[in-house]
Amino acid sequence: MATYATYTTVGIREDLADIIYNISPTETPFMSGVGKTKATNTLHQWQTDALSAVAANAQAEGATITYPTISPTVKLGNYTQISSKSVQLSGTNEATVAAGRNSELAYQVAKSAKELKRDMETALLSNVAAAAGNAGAPTRKLGGVQTWIKTNVSAGAGGSGAGGGAIRTDGTQRAFTETLLKDVLVDCFNSGGNPNMIMVNAFNKQTLSGFTGGSTRFDAAEDRRLITSIDVYESDFGTMQVAPNRFIRGANGTAAKIGQDALVLEMDMFSVSFLRDFSLQNPAQTADADQRFMVVEYTLESRNEAASGMVTDLTTS
Repeated sequence: MATYATYTTVGIREDLADIIYNISPTETPFMSGVGKTKATNTLHQWQTDALSAVAANAQAEGATITYPTISPTVKLGNYTQISSKSVQLSGTNEATVAAGRNSELAYQVAKSAKELKRDMETALLSNVAAAAGNAGAPTRKLGGVQTWIKTNVSAGAGGSGAGGGAIRTDGTQRAFTETLLKDVLVDCFNSGGNPNMIMVNAFNKQTLSGFTGGSTRFDAAEDRRLITSIDVYESDFGTMQVAPNRFIRGANGTAAKIGQDALVLEMDMFSVSFLRDFSLQNPAQTADADQRFMVVEYTLESRNEAASGMVTDLTTS
């Protein structure tokens, strides 16, 4: 008699794990590391100032008092950007029992929230110019980090920083070296800055881990590990955290230029300003479907760009 095997059995339950595996990156080091402030208009403004140059300040006895011309503060501003995500699924889909989640709607909303946060990180680190929008082109855009830094920039041939929320000019790409990084750190120090964060893409994180100055490599004999990476860079001007970031120019420029910049940041000199904080809305139902709409309106506040710097136009492979 033939053995009744599973190959011909009808009704065997599908073996589907009750977990959904998703390795898409969700870390947002910049947005998570800077402060949060409140915007009250679509043009968010702030002021910067600087001390006068040092002088040989020695006065004679009985000298006549002189009064210098006082320089006013400088007013800067950035436009708020609206970012959103929407979810719609049929009522039947929500009622169906699915593996890995109790509610398909809740799962899709949580997934979209992570996607929204990644989009915001990309915008904040972009080289996209600030745009006010108008009746013909109603989409406002914030100027990303790279549109603000101009004082302490090491750029490839033909490249430069623009500042003021304008697109910087790309130059010829070159390899990331420790000399380039040190030159920017010197410029930041001379400008009065105290950067505490270096953000790079994966390729240049590996390059930075090969820098010799300020690095320590040791053999952890107890568990046979050789530590060869740098997560903290000890410079002549202070200790800086090194953070790999997947979203530097993540949606701006050609593929070869994604992640081509090393950002040397004083994190306290930036903040994300919210005109409208994250909100989840339930639009009026017009069909046999469940709908959710997430929206946030925000901008980048670059409090004083001279505190930070960039090494731009780097090779990425």
